[in-house]
Amino acid sequence: MAIQDTSTARRTVIVDTFTDGVLGPDVQQLGPVADGGHIVWNSTPGCWGPMITPAIRGGHEVCTPVAVEGAEPGDAIAIRIKDIAVTSRATASGNDQAMEGRFNGDPYCAAVCPGCGAEWPETRLEGIGETAVRCVACGADATPFTFTNGYTLAFDGRLGLSVHEDRAREIAGDAAAYAQLPDNSAQNPILTFAPSDLVGVVTRMRPFLGQLGTTPSAPMPDSHNAGDFGAFLVGAPHRFAMDAQALQQHKTDGHLDIDAVRAGAILVCPVKVPGGGVYLGDMHAMQGDGEIAGHTADVAGTVTLQVEVLKALGIDGPVLFPVLEDLPFLARPLTADERARALALAEREGVTAIEESLPISVIGTGPDLNSATDNGLARAAKLLDMSVPEVMNRATITGAIEIGRAPGVVQVTFRAPLPALEAAGLLGYAIEQYGAVA
Repeated sequence: MAIQDTSTARRTVIVDTFTDGVLGPDVQQLGPVADGGHIVWNSTPGCWGPMITPAIRGGHEVCTPVAVEGAEPGDAIAIRIKDIAVTSRATASGNDQAMEGRFNGDPYCAAVCPGCGAEWPETRLEGIGETAVRCVACGADATPFTFTNGYTLAFDGRLGLSVHEDRAREIAGDAAAYAQLPDNSAQNPILTFAPSDLVGVVTRMRPFLGQLGTTPSAPMPDSHNAGDFGAFLVGAPHRFAMDAQALQQHKTDGHLDIDAVRAGAILVCPVKVPGGGVYLGDMHAMQGDGEIAGHTADVAGTVTLQVEVLKALGIDGPVLFPVLEDLPFLARPLTADERARALALAEREGVTAIEESLPISVIGTGPDLNSATDNGLARAAKLLDMSVPEVMNRATITGAIEIGRAPGVVQVTFRAPLPALEAAGLLGYAIEQYGAVA
């Protein structure tokens, strides 16, 4: 694996280049950025544009990974999300249908031209609509996906509004400009399809990153770097196939689609390759829990992160410290009034002390939501040296199981005892987010 300019770590690294959709130990990393330094990114829209660009091999178009000074396998990298700003003026999205005959087992990562049979064919745009993506070699309609129900959203910086067909087609005529595609992006802008099944729907903008994490230790499509989408690689007929054990060993669960991965949050990620290879992409303007349509409003934007190495933390998947308002009601720290009432209740009931705790959210992934929940519970138990039944009890009465993405990404969120957080090396991040226990 090549890492550029390893002689001097930089305090700030600026990234405006992208992968072809494949992540792994052989993908060149930029940097390194200094431990404690910042990375500034220009991100592309994540899902739909790459999905209709067969030459992008991973289902998404994520930024080139960045090495972090001193990060080695077995460590972790804490990522403070300092800022996320949407630059797109419009986007299009909706529920998808895969086009039979245009892929080898998986439309996200194994596109095939239905005309000439080329793998990952280069394409050009001809006109507007769902037949606009054409193979450069033979001219065939080559998009692996079209919409079952789609919409075009225009933004004002705070709200999104779905527009009518005429306006959608007008925007499609200058799609790259409305999407504000970064200069080095290779994707076909999804605005070209001009969907307009929903008109006049108003939604709030609250941008977050669907992809944020570290590089997996074996080559895999970026959109499959998680336990649910990754399950499609097991026994697959294409070159990214791997067995279940290898998937579990190598993935880092960077494809989260958890709407709490937004400005102000802290995400702690496992390191499985030298330098860590921090990457991001798949920025969304908003999303309800579950991303139940399969996709949401993909946008371009700028992101500022601060990174910090945690030596020998040894986690297998991400740990999240969301902003306070994103915590489930039961997981929020006790207020001063609640603490006073709790102390009075403890005195009445003969309990000598109340537990001091702060929130933590452990990510679990798997082929379905049940297996993702089991994974998250097991990870939390191992991290905090508890039994799984204890974690289950704590998540039930002091937290929640939240759906990040169907079919299989969850957050196991609860208040954990301060000694357990301290022993895991994570107490400082909990205090940074939620304040010291009074």
